[in-house]
Amino acid sequence: MHLAFQVGFLEVHWVDVLDVLLVGLLLYSFYTLVRGTVAARVFIGFLSLYLIYLIVEASEMKLLSEILGQFMGVGVIAIIIFFQAEIKKFLILLSQTTTLNSWQSLILNAKRRKEVSLWDINGLQDALTSMSESNTGALMAIGNELEMNPYIQTGDRVDGLVSKQLILSIFFKNSPMHDGAVIVVNGRLMAARCRLPVSENNNIPAHLGLRHRAAVGLTELTNSLVLIVSEETGQVAIARRGEVHTNLAIREMRKILQDYLNETGSKR
Repeated sequence: MHLAFQVGFLEVHWVDVLDVLLVGLLLYSFYTLVRGTVAARVFIGFLSLYLIYLIVEASEMKLLSEILGQFMGVGVIAIIIFFQAEIKKFLILLSQTTTLNSWQSLILNAKRRKEVSLWDINGLQDALTSMSESNTGALMAIGNELEMNPYIQTGDRVDGLVSKQLILSIFFKNSPMHDGAVIVVNGRLMAARCRLPVSENNNIPAHLGLRHRAAVGLTELTNSLVLIVSEETGQVAIARRGEVHTNLAIREMRKILQDYLNETGSKR
């Protein structure tokens, strides 16, 4: 095993350096996932306690080491229970970065682009304008098939081309499918009445409701874009990469959507 460097009596090998870097990356990734939530403070507290335990163990303080060791053993189970939602998000996020997943996404998207026509952005824009003027609440998630499929399964299958008439008929207040979100993949409205994961980020403004939190929650886990129309104010908002941009003009919404479609290759 090759020696990287030596500090006094301590020998540090390259594998040790790699080990520390990987653990640091893992901890940082998990912290960014829970940042801004109550879970972040619990995570920092538990991490601090674990570092104290390692120092006590290295110092051979047997009594304190035994007490903290017992606590750490029970604490791991408690942490798994407490962080079960965050661990689920982390595993989903990790799975989306794997090479196999990336190749599957490329193959599926290439296949779908051959099957569907161009996006009807004008129809989508007209529908949003109409719903904004009438204060009709709406939630529309746009993403790739592989990432969105678990959420598509929670709703009612539609699989129709995006159009103003279809969108307005779904979000009409007396429609049985107006609650929840619609999911769009490659220009096709795949499903309606879908359930989205609600964000627990405390940085989301308090005046924003469940629709906005659900939109942010989905973009925290996937490379998606979510359009929101507020039922209270009629304002149009967009969620992207865990952030929500509110009170957008329709032309601003159109530009952000076009940039997203060009970036993700969803528009030919």
